Amino acid sequence: MTPTHATRAAITAAAHARDRYQSVCNKVSRRLIIFLFACFVLSFLDRINIGFAGLTMMEDLGLTGTQFGLASTVFYIAYIACGIPSNIALAKIGARRWIGSLMIAWGVASTCTLFATDAHSLYLLRMLVGITEAGFLPGVLLYLTFWFPAAYRARANALFMIAMPFTAGFSSALSGVILGLDGVWGLKGWQWLFLLEGLPSVLMGFVVFYYLDDRPQHAKWLDKEELALLEQALDTDHDKANATAATPPRSVLNELLSPRIALFCLVYFCLVNTLAMIAVWTPLIVKSFNSAGSNAQIGLLAAIPQICTIVLMIVWGLHSDRTRERRWHLVLPMLLAAFGWILTGVSTDAALQLVGVCMAASGSYSAMSIFWTTPDQALSWRARAIGIAVINAVGNIGSALNPLVIGWLKDLTHSFGSGFAYASILMIIGALLALRLPLAARPPGAA
Repeated sequence: MTPTHATRAAITAAAHARDRYQSVCNKVSRRLIIFLFACFVLSFLDRINIGFAGLTMMEDLGLTGTQFGLASTVFYIAYIACGIPSNIALAKIGARRWIGSLMIAWGVASTCTLFATDAHSLYLLRMLVGITEAGFLPGVLLYLTFWFPAAYRARANALFMIAMPFTAGFSSALSGVILGLDGVWGLKGWQWLFLLEGLPSVLMGFVVFYYLDDRPQHAKWLDKEELALLEQALDTDHDKANATAATPPRSVLNELLSPRIALFCLVYFCLVNTLAMIAVWTPLIVKSFNSAGSNAQIGLLAAIPQICTIVLMIVWGLHSDRTRERRWHLVLPMLLAAFGWILTGVSTDAALQLVGVCMAASGSYSAMSIFWTTPDQALSWRARAIGIAVINAVGNIGSALNPLVIGWLKDLTHSFGSGFAYASILMIIGALLALRLPLAARPPGAA
């Protein structure tokens, strides 16, 4: 065989390997992402439905804006406190049993929120939801690293995380309708909201026990060749991550306390403030510039930013993987979100304010899907489970503070203008910090 023939044979073999590798990743995506997406829809629904419940709950329970914001703050305090031990438990027990148990527990806790009678009982119930839901998102983010090579992580994260804007948009329309059940069987509209949106999580939790596999080695739906290709790609990622993050070798504690991990935490803190503001306050923000609209109309308007977000997240995640670039794919949408809040705050036109909310939502969620492709570049494999949970927990201090700060600012100024300024300033700071993240020019394992 001549060198030319040998070269052609090598190229053909490499092309076949790439096609086979792509086929395996697509198969894993079809098997896991759609199901995890459905689980995340229920998780996020039980987290944010208090935003729509607040349209009538605040008056029924006699809550001030500060008290209503504090209910979300209590949720995130519990969420932060339990995130790290929950991820440790997942790594030891396995995703199938742990995620299934979490879904059943938070579904029960969320449903029981219908029994709230005042601010203090609401705080207790939201704390229980925070405790039980804490491990889901960081747990699934860790779980995805068991199955997807780094070069496919942005699109996998985006496809999974569009559950957040999808749920926000879907629940906007659904919750507006459910609130219309006020008085049926003696229940308030917001009580129906927690009942009908909490129970499905319990049912899905039982399905998780039968559907998920903890690791690729346990997946009977992968043949031997597919498993070998996937394990080879994942092993390559692990070797590169350990070489990058742990040279020279350090203890896990020293690795987690390093300045680079602190920088990830700060960036995520700034980003999460906007995510929390969108999740909790969007219905009330939309109502503030459409006070004459019914709850159903507000629900439909609040769904528009989420539709824009879904489109941008998919396009942006795919573009990041194809160009093999992370830093500017993180920074630019953060700046877009900051400008969106500024536009919403300074404009007096309702249409422009809605455009601003669309920019803030689509920019922040797109940035989040890219952000979670980056920590593994600074963490060795042995520190990844705890590291992801630490970044998520510290960053979510922003989720705990934001509802309280925004509620206090609204009570103080009787508008959301100062809250928009607060969110935009943090996004600009976060974008500047993101420029200093220790990221490789190309994602590890990209090909």
